[in-house]
Amino acid sequence: MSNKNLLLPPGRGLSGDQTRAVTPLLKALADPVRLRLLSEVAAHPGGEACVCDISGPFELSQPTISHHLKVLREAGLVTSERRATWVYYRVNAEALQQLSVLLDDLATVVGETRSCEVGQ
Repeated sequence: MSNKNLLLPPGRGLSGDQTRAVTPLLKALADPVRLRLLSEVAAHPGGEACVCDISGPFELSQPTISHHLKVLREAGLVTSERRATWVYYRVNAEALQQLSVLLDDLATVVGETRSCEVGQ
């Protein structure tokens, strides 16, 4: 693969602020358990779930699942609401939209023909 296809047009790459904003989201999703948990919450009837609702498919303890959900919450991928002794989680659609826009922008830039030799 040639490096010339990896060059971003001037000013079209991510700014430092944009990078700092999405890095926690991407780091949280990079863990397979957290990615699966996010999908379980999103797919759960009503769009929300507590640990007791989604822990079945995992061979992990409830505290471990709670830890992963906490990481997702701290990254802003899910929101939570305590009801009596249970905490219910809901996917933060705004955060997923932010990631969607980022990936769409990257896909658009990658499709452009650019070269180090342009303008020489």
